[in-house]
Amino acid sequence: MRYELYYWPSNQGRGEFVRLALEEAAADYVDVGRLPEADGGGVPAILKLMNSPEIRTPPFAPPFLKAGNLIIGQTANILMYIGAHHGLAPADEAGRLWTHQLQLSVTDFVKEIHDTHHPVGAAFYYEDQKAEAKRYTENFLKLRTTKFLNYFESVLARNGGQHLVGGALTYADLSLFQLVAGLRYAFPRAMARLERDLPRAVALHDAVAKRPRIAAYLASSRRMPFDEKGVFRRYPDLDE
Repeated sequence: MRYELYYWPSNQGRGEFVRLALEEAAADYVDVGRLPEADGGGVPAILKLMNSPEIRTPPFAPPFLKAGNLIIGQTANILMYIGAHHGLAPADEAGRLWTHQLQLSVTDFVKEIHDTHHPVGAAFYYEDQKAEAKRYTENFLKLRTTKFLNYFESVLARNGGQHLVGGALTYADLSLFQLVAGLRYAFPRAMARLERDLPRAVALHDAVAKRPRIAAYLASSRRMPFDEKGVFRRYPDLDE
């Protein structure tokens, strides 16, 4: 089965967590949003499926995945499906739920990361809320980043240090890789300090980056660069 991933074509965003899992699974998929509109892709294709009256389970927003007759929305939900079908989650129920629980914590963290540059609202430009972003980010880097990253570090320690769940790679590990990579881009100065207390998370990031399929993906044009359009944005005024 060929999957269809629907996400905005202009940035990595939340869709990147799904792409990493699909790439590690060597899944056959097409990134519909990045296809030319003339070939049935782009933003029109995303909006068409979202607004189709024939869809009984319409997604709220991208990313969403079309898998046969299924249309699966929400990043954590998509990853739970991919994990179960491609060996990126434990086979037992307790393990699957624990992996999903970790991914939901990632989802919470991603929301707070996004709010560093859009604390007032997504409808306003960053330049319209710089003072609020500065105040929000000071608290975020002092308290919230350490709270989340130290939590994942402790989970790694309890599980032996190499993986968040069990003895094999899961989609939660891939998501932690993306968190570290993105935070390094957005807050290089802050992360240089924080990483001293995160040896296991850093080691997991480095190990994931070296996995053959992920390394090939990172070196390819399929991996969009970080920029100031997605979740992770580098604004030097915030990284102090």
